[in-house]
Amino acid sequence: MTSLSLQTIHEVQTTLYQEALHLDAQRWDEWLGLFTQDAVFWLPAWTDEHRLSTSPERELSLIYCAARAGLEDRVWRVRSGLSVASKPLPRTSHAVTNCVVTPDPDDSERVMVDSSWTCHVYELKQRTQHVFFGTYQHHLECRQGLWRITHKKVILMNDQIPTMLDFYCI
Repeated sequence: MTSLSLQTIHEVQTTLYQEALHLDAQRWDEWLGLFTQDAVFWLPAWTDEHRLSTSPERELSLIYCAARAGLEDRVWRVRSGLSVASKPLPRTSHAVTNCVVTPDPDDSERVMVDSSWTCHVYELKQRTQHVFFGTYQHHLECRQGLWRITHKKVILMNDQIPTMLDFYCI
């Protein structure tokens, strides 16, 4: 197995931390810029107590975007005000931890990252707060010296959703 330099691990982890900070600051362009054009974003649904859906094409997903264009559409809806459920946007605070970076054995310019996350959400309308939590599975690729997300799978552990759910609170 190929080992990764500490510099590479640091750069990859920093990319994930930047993603979380961009979401919290609602810097949508910077957030989208971390994804490649062909990036997949997937939040599978639980099919029972211990099994997630395994195919976004054949089973239920809470969110599935087959390319960055799907994320761009979601951002457009938030910005345009057409997403009534997102008005006003909640305040969020993401924490990403336990980032384990693994090299892709077939491509030295790619890595996989497993991590844990929480997102504290404060709903302004209802004056309520809650916490979403789970794990992330990211695939990143180094393009022109920068690490970019090519695939993000979000596993939401507490899927009893008290309010609406979108990309900025997971």
